[in-house]
Amino acid sequence: MSIKEMISEHPQVGADYNEQLAEAVKHAMYCAAICNSCADACLAEEGDMRDCIRDCLDCSDVCTATYRIATRRTSGNVGLIEQMLRTCIMACEICEDECKKHDNDHCRRCAQMCRECADDCLKALNGMQQQQHA
Repeated sequence: MSIKEMISEHPQVGADYNEQLAEAVKHAMYCAAICNSCADACLAEEGDMRDCIRDCLDCSDVCTATYRIATRRTSGNVGLIEQMLRTCIMACEICEDECKKHDNDHCRRCAQMCRECADDCLKALNGMQQQQHA
């Protein structure tokens, strides 16, 4: 079962299915898990990783909130979904910037996932705004 199928089968989504939003939801779920794992791996690293841990945990929490809110489509709260996408982009960019500072595989992977998530959230946000103005 995929999250995209679950969203598309929602009784109030129907023809309003937004592929970009579904992709952003999927990547926000992955990003939440990867950021959480990166924060844990940072705990095992030598040196001061406090900023990276904090940014990863913040990003994980924002991504979790974003995918949870964006999958609730009953009486669609479009304004809140759009704001969560904006917040998710910001959290991912902050985390990406911090993880790029570190020379380890888990931070490189986390930075890459944050970039993908931010890009997908931006695409979803732009798609939602285009639908409103159409």
